[in-house]
Amino acid sequence: MAIETSSRDCTRLVMVGCGSMAQHHLRIILEQFEDTIVPVVCEPSPVAYMTTAELFIDVGREVPKNEPDLEKLLASFGDQLDVAFIITPHAYHHDQAVACLESGLDVLLEKPMVMNAAEAQSLIDVSERTGRLLTVAFNGSLSPEIRTATEMLRSGELGSILSVSATVWQNWREYTDETWRQVPELSGGGFLFDTGAHMLNTVSDLVGEEFVEVAAWLDKRGAPVEITGVVIARLASGALVTLHGSGETVPSCASDVRIFCTEAILRTGVWGRWLEVQRRGSDNFEAVPTPPSSGAWEQFLAVRTGQTPNPCPPEVGLRMARLWDSIKKSAAQGGRPVSC
Repeated sequence: MAIETSSRDCTRLVMVGCGSMAQHHLRIILEQFEDTIVPVVCEPSPVAYMTTAELFIDVGREVPKNEPDLEKLLASFGDQLDVAFIITPHAYHHDQAVACLESGLDVLLEKPMVMNAAEAQSLIDVSERTGRLLTVAFNGSLSPEIRTATEMLRSGELGSILSVSATVWQNWREYTDETWRQVPELSGGGFLFDTGAHMLNTVSDLVGEEFVEVAAWLDKRGAPVEITGVVIARLASGALVTLHGSGETVPSCASDVRIFCTEAILRTGVWGRWLEVQRRGSDNFEAVPTPPSSGAWEQFLAVRTGQTPNPCPPEVGLRMARLWDSIKKSAAQGGRPVSC
């Protein structure tokens, strides 16, 4: 079955999953990128598809076809598509990304990348074998603040990393009540693996090295998944890390990340959004200039055309997945330290 397209020069996108987050991204894409067309989507929920169709109508775009079965969609339309944007429950990420990569599509994958380190390594292998691009849509790694921070840390201008302190909080429990995010088989975890995944990824990206030892405590507070969590870890360099997440608090969603180095203290958030530095000899934090921010889709297109390096490749996802595996292992043993 052929898909009608307005131009062969367009980027032909299939949205895999059309829930609320996908609709957020879709509105930006449809309103700002005329050369991106969405001829088909993959959404098993009739209600979600109808809401998505209304979005297309609202912005004056042609309503895409819907094929709820990804295997059938790729068999019928795969050679008429360029890219897949996967925004589905975490448990589906690996198999859906593999299917799309092996069908010749580049993939932009919603966070967290996968459920565990084995799946992360598998995706890296498939991406390398197929030669297709895989980018993980983590706000932090895609932000100019985190990209600038990593450059500063790698350059050595701040000295060596001594320790890292990061925290993230949100009224997540009430916000996600009765959704798939509190179903362990679909989510792979609770607050620390959902909103908290931004913290795990951003810290993993900033430090740029492996975690070698982890001790963790997770508290479900009567829920099916963890609501709060504390992690103490040691990096390969010997630097120490503390990670704290609270998914039950007053209505809010915020974070703080501080990296203590021998020559400066760097401060940012798990989504980027700001970047400050206090250098040796100064009593105050000062804002660090950063380039203008651009969204996930704009950056992904720039990577596809070779204009910019991949800001969040699957290797970052692998480092985070190894950390998450160790967190779960330690927490299951009552906080006993485990080697990564």
